Amino acid sequence: MDRWRADTPGCHDRIHLNNAGAALPPQLVLETMQRHLAREAEIGGYEAADEAASRVHEVYELLGAVIGAPARNIAIVENATVAVAQALSAFDFRPGDVLVTSRCDYPSNQLMYVSLARRTGLVVHRADDLPEGGVDPESVRRLVRNPRCRVVVLTWVPTNSGLVQAAEAVGAICAEAGIPFVLDACQSVGQLPVDVRRLKCDYLTATARKFLRGPRGIGFLYVSDRALAKGAYPLYVDMRGAEWTAADEFTLADGARRFENWEFAYALVLGMGEAARYALAVGDVGCTRARALAADLRAKLQTLPKVRVHDRGAELCAIVTIAVAGHEPDTLKLQLRARGINTSVTDRDDGVLDLESKGVTALLRLSPHYYNTVAELDAAVAALDDLTGG
Repeated sequence: MDRWRADTPGCHDRIHLNNAGAALPPQLVLETMQRHLAREAEIGGYEAADEAASRVHEVYELLGAVIGAPARNIAIVENATVAVAQALSAFDFRPGDVLVTSRCDYPSNQLMYVSLARRTGLVVHRADDLPEGGVDPESVRRLVRNPRCRVVVLTWVPTNSGLVQAAEAVGAICAEAGIPFVLDACQSVGQLPVDVRRLKCDYLTATARKFLRGPRGIGFLYVSDRALAKGAYPLYVDMRGAEWTAADEFTLADGARRFENWEFAYALVLGMGEAARYALAVGDVGCTRARALAADLRAKLQTLPKVRVHDRGAELCAIVTIAVAGHEPDTLKLQLRARGINTSVTDRDDGVLDLESKGVTALLRLSPHYYNTVAELDAAVAALDDLTGG
């Protein structure tokens, strides 16, 4: 742990418990981006990209290693939401086609489903939750029996709570039924072990800025060989993804890069690669530690008389959400920040169905990572106790 903290200058003078928003990057991630930006200024952007071509190629290998996939199945995109959009745009939906999802899916994804329903006549079915919280795989099984079901989309870890949904079980159901499975792993990569072979997903989406500890504004998309073999490609394919061969013809790029756009923020791409390299060096011990710290934090917060923990589900992760009686989460976030403690707020827009079922409009979100310490958790709990009057 001392090495992780020494590699993370941002944790030296503040307590960062907002890793579900944007984690603190290791020093090498920052230096890698700075060096490339400096090189662009020195010799030109195109020239710097040519110079870095071998290192950019390695990024695909590193990202693939993080999720158990070959480099050819990785596409680099601007963020996880773009990745989901690219995946969904590969489907030619017709009126009456069915998309199955969960009640806890990410809000940007839910908005896409509603937009697709309005434009194409797609029917959106949200699977039931289990009594303890999280999608019920058996409800998914029933819904995919619909002959018009075209795709299942699931957010593995929602943004608005510590819930871990049953992604592997849903993937197995989709594989058995022959239904494509899109898995949003935006909050999962970097805090949960990820293996696309076990998950049986056709598409997996992720971002760099959260638990992977990379830069903002960059992410990636995994596309399975199964989807590629069927000829899947995004609706708005560009000249990275295809070659324009005649006036009305094009030839798709080999592999997942057909889902990319030509223009890259190369400094961010290289920074994401270094973050992936760092995550591989840390290994699963980082995932285990992050979740253990969150469990410890939940237990300590539950001792405060005004605090109610709102995480539900059979499996919980390194995201802790609380309501504090008589105190607005936005105010608490700013008060904690003034004391050098970073948290965030998840409000109704982040999870309309989930927050309504919990009877709240906003929650304070605390998300530790493996480089945090027990002493930092104790300091955060003590600060909350002081701010809320015990």
